[in-house]
Amino acid sequence: MNISIDQLKELPVFGIAGNFAEHLSQAGEDADFVNVITEEKNAPKGIFPIYLPQHSTFLSAFPLSHTHIEADFSTPVNLHMEPEMCVLFNVNYMGELVESLESVAFTAFNDCSIRKPNAKKISEKKNWGLSCTGIGQQWIEIDQFHAGGVLDHIHIASYLRRNGEVIQYGVDSPVTGYQYFYTKLLNWIIKTFNSQNDFGPLEHLQHYLTQLKQPKQIIISLGATRYTEFGETGFLKPDDEIGVFVYDARKANEADINIFFTNAKPADNFSAGLTLIQSIRQVKY
Repeated sequence: MNISIDQLKELPVFGIAGNFAEHLSQAGEDADFVNVITEEKNAPKGIFPIYLPQHSTFLSAFPLSHTHIEADFSTPVNLHMEPEMCVLFNVNYMGELVESLESVAFTAFNDCSIRKPNAKKISEKKNWGLSCTGIGQQWIEIDQFHAGGVLDHIHIASYLRRNGEVIQYGVDSPVTGYQYFYTKLLNWIIKTFNSQNDFGPLEHLQHYLTQLKQPKQIIISLGATRYTEFGETGFLKPDDEIGVFVYDARKANEADINIFFTNAKPADNFSAGLTLIQSIRQVKY
């Protein structure tokens, strides 16, 4: 399944904060959520906007790219890859509220972040202009968003190539390791879209959906994996190459993924699932 760039430009994109254990603390962002109260200790912290088509704010800048990440490195910048899986959902409404979500397809995602200690909202760390976020070019249709389907076997892995050396960036993780997944995640997303207010690093989501005239489809990134020891402090640099692999563990393993990336094969040659391979580019704003 393929979604063209023109189609992507029409789809709002949101992300989930804190859906893999320890990621926020590794990213140095746990303090941002110290006053955010969740119903369960291991619940995600909230949902944030990444891209809102034709919105009146900076969030209207189209950030998605299949091939590269652009950033201004002329001053020190802590740029982190965030390897994850995103899902395309159909959205149904009841009046002003989200009533239900239907999962359609998934792909690899790089919710790339600039670590800004003084940012007021998460979105300020996510969308700083064109080509600042990564999304896979190919999608796999979801047969069912509950146990027993294709997602039971999907893993996320990520690597960085720098000066010819390949380094594991995120911990290879099954998507069933998300703290909230399947029906529990769907119920939480619906509730969060209907109830999350402007508070701390979070924003009023229902207000955005109303401004967007209740979009029939949205993309939601489900959360980044834990970092390896290198990935936790291994901020990206110009000329790095990065890879996010969302793969079927019945068809490949960590060693296979490492070999594929080490051999610098094109993304569309990956047969065990989905991959996103991006180069890091210097631009000046």
